[in-house]
Amino acid sequence: MKQTLIQTHSRIKPFIHKTPVLTSQLLNEKAGCNLFFKCENFQKMGAFKMRGAANAILSLTEEKRKRGVVTHSSGNFAQAVSLAAQKLGVKSYIVMPENAPQVKKDGVKTYEGEIIECESTPQAREATANKIKEEKGASFLHPSNQDEVIYGNATAAMELLGDYPDLDVILTPVGGGGLIAGTALAAHYFSENCKVVGGEPMEADDAYRSLFSGKIETNDSFHTIADGLRTHLGDRNFPIIQKHVEKIIRVEEDEIISAMQLIWERMKIIIEPSCAVPFAAVLKNKEEFKNKNIGIIITGGNVDLKNLPF
Repeated sequence: MKQTLIQTHSRIKPFIHKTPVLTSQLLNEKAGCNLFFKCENFQKMGAFKMRGAANAILSLTEEKRKRGVVTHSSGNFAQAVSLAAQKLGVKSYIVMPENAPQVKKDGVKTYEGEIIECESTPQAREATANKIKEEKGASFLHPSNQDEVIYGNATAAMELLGDYPDLDVILTPVGGGGLIAGTALAAHYFSENCKVVGGEPMEADDAYRSLFSGKIETNDSFHTIADGLRTHLGDRNFPIIQKHVEKIIRVEEDEIISAMQLIWERMKIIIEPSCAVPFAAVLKNKEEFKNKNIGIIITGGNVDLKNLPF
């Protein structure tokens, strides 16, 4: 597996940025620990998703690439697949819920992805994507529950650990589970004893419940500002999470908003609400992280600027 992750990184390198790691003395003081923010909001198309999308398309045969790719996503993976496909000369079909942020729909169009809108339920997304897969013969790329995507996502934490090998913990938000699973693999294979912890909104705490019940739970409520975290885990990433993720910390909506605002104000960077979830988890559990070296993956910066929560 370690070799697979190294090969993945070298395969996607020409298609991604090695993103910077930023620190803030003021936020360190506020949190009581040393924070290292891996800024995937500076990634191509503005999110870590470019890593998994690029690896998934590069892993397809020439024959499959000719028939195009299809995915369903509320935004970031949609943009990642359309950009990666555009760079590789592959046609992309993107199924998006009708209530996806306009800024994300515009992003997909910029990268020549063909948008097919559907109802905002996981069932509708999957049904629409399957229909296109059958009609066009396109290869389906899953935003979070596909090995190639998980391995691509792992490269963010690999880079972070390459720069800062002494991290005690890396935190990521948990939505579909593809990032935290990749991060957990990276920490397992590329660090001595770095733990991986997830942050999740109370309003969409399916992963937290899944770890307790031992089976994949779903959400009845999706009323969270963290629009990237409204999906549930999958059968490819859940076993990795069960094995390698230490725990998941849940945070309230006001904690997410206040953590987001702090990063905007103090670090002068644009982050989307989902990225603020792991930082909110650190602020909520200061005792647990006290004086430790903490990596946080800032997952993306694709925000509708006309619709900010503060």
